[in-house]
Amino acid sequence: MIRLLLIVLVALSLGTALAMGVQYDLGYIRISLGHYLIETNFWVGAALLAMLVAGILLVIGVVRRLTHRSGMLTGWLAQGNLRRARRRTTQGLLALAEGNWPRAHRLLEASAGNADTPLINYLAAAQAAFECGEHEQVDELLRKAFESTPGSDMAVGITQAQLQLAGNRLEQALATLIRLRKQAPQHPFVLKLLKNTYERLEDWRELSRLLPELRKRGLLDDQERTELERAIWHNLMQKAAAECRRQSDAQGSSLEPLTRLWDELPGVIRRDEHSIREYTQLLAELGDEAQAETLLRKVLRNHWSDELVNLYGRIKGHQPDEQLLAAERWLQDRPNNPELLLALGRLSLRNELWGKAREYFETSLKLRRSQETLAELSRLNAHMGEDQSSVTLLMQGLVQDNRLPDLPMPKA
Repeated sequence: MIRLLLIVLVALSLGTALAMGVQYDLGYIRISLGHYLIETNFWVGAALLAMLVAGILLVIGVVRRLTHRSGMLTGWLAQGNLRRARRRTTQGLLALAEGNWPRAHRLLEASAGNADTPLINYLAAAQAAFECGEHEQVDELLRKAFESTPGSDMAVGITQAQLQLAGNRLEQALATLIRLRKQAPQHPFVLKLLKNTYERLEDWRELSRLLPELRKRGLLDDQERTELERAIWHNLMQKAAAECRRQSDAQGSSLEPLTRLWDELPGVIRRDEHSIREYTQLLAELGDEAQAETLLRKVLRNHWSDELVNLYGRIKGHQPDEQLLAAERWLQDRPNNPELLLALGRLSLRNELWGKAREYFETSLKLRRSQETLAELSRLNAHMGEDQSSVTLLMQGLVQDNRLPDLPMPKA
């Protein structure tokens, strides 16, 4: 109310002043422009000028309103695109989870440009394209993913490596993972993928170099680490033995590749029963049974193993009689060990002590019936002229091992 009253008072004041001005003097304005001449009194000219200014201000206001409405329209359209992108992204991810790869590929790629997180769209679309067998599309989508989000090279690289591994593109996966490891040497998932790649490539030497880092980062549990270590050194020893055979064919007997590898092994592996068994077996196969026997005797003196003593009974040392005496000394501490008794029987055969060998085999059988011991005793009896005893033993072993039922048999 007060504001309206003030407006009325101001208007009346201006009107009064204008009327008094007109009565006092009309004034005169003359404007000449080229061939045109405009003449009027001052008050009409002032009114025209005021109308011109008001018209300009009106046009400026209209333009501003139109611009503002255009911005609102653009924002509204952008919001609509974002809503559609979100909806299509959700539908694409659902299709991906359901295994509908073509639909997932189409929806995720189409909505990536307007999505909140285009990186996720492109990576998921790349996975869908891979499942469709469109490998060129996979590379293109991964490139777009990299370009869409700064700092995404690690995420894109890991996805690329996983898809390369899944597609059995092992060399490409290895190149990708080596590049990623240079960027992040301690990245745990990169290290695990690198381990899997080396395993599939059977690159045991590189895997042996990677193993300390895996152990340091705690990426393997105890059982997994033990199995991996054994697999690595088993395969490396097999390769070294193969190299020994090649060198032997070319330039005479040589065990240097195998013995050099044994010296390179970590102490914990050199004390591992499986590694010792593997190494000594390879030495024996390559013709150096004496060195194998020496190593086994040293190990068994400090660390007992039924598997190693079985192997000891199969190997021929430099002095078979000393080998037999060493094993008989172990018998004093382990008189009821069937594996040791079997080994003693074999060592007795090597020393041509037939009766003692049979006694050891028979004692071992009383403690534990094993097919291996039955076979040894049966073979010995056959060569000693006791064919019936040999056949009976073999028959007993077959019946027991195959769990044959008790059935009537014809009398001889």
